[in-house]
Amino acid sequence: MILRPATRAELPSVLALLADEDRVVDPASVPVTEAYERAFADIEADPRNEMLVLVDGGLVLGCLQATYIPGLGKGGAERALIEAVRIRADRRGGGLGRELMERAVARAKGRGCALVQLTSNKQRTEAHRFYARLGFARSHDGFKLVL
Repeated sequence: MILRPATRAELPSVLALLADEDRVVDPASVPVTEAYERAFADIEADPRNEMLVLVDGGLVLGCLQATYIPGLGKGGAERALIEAVRIRADRRGGGLGRELMERAVARAKGRGCALVQLTSNKQRTEAHRFYARLGFARSHDGFKLVL
């Protein structure tokens, strides 16, 4: 298995993973809108953003977005923000999520990041247990403002 930045050709597969985390969605059924195209191009062009895919034999098994944030805290080190973590519904439970996250954390560490942070919807209790098993601690309360 390989973890690497997604290619434009894999955008439908990534969108399929994000469309429904409880079932496998056919990438051909997901409309790739102009907004998705633009967002993907922006991520691809930004050295502080990565849409990463976990691929095995050409099949996208998982994805996540990593954003590297510069800051004055932690001695001026970057921090990594991980979002949109997904594993194909038919491949869960076999360690792929752990593999995806461990590789993403190693990638952040290799960049010199001082910490990795993420948020998770309060309804996703299984995901919370998963992140805790990986060593993530609930250290802050998050707030969002939908615009």
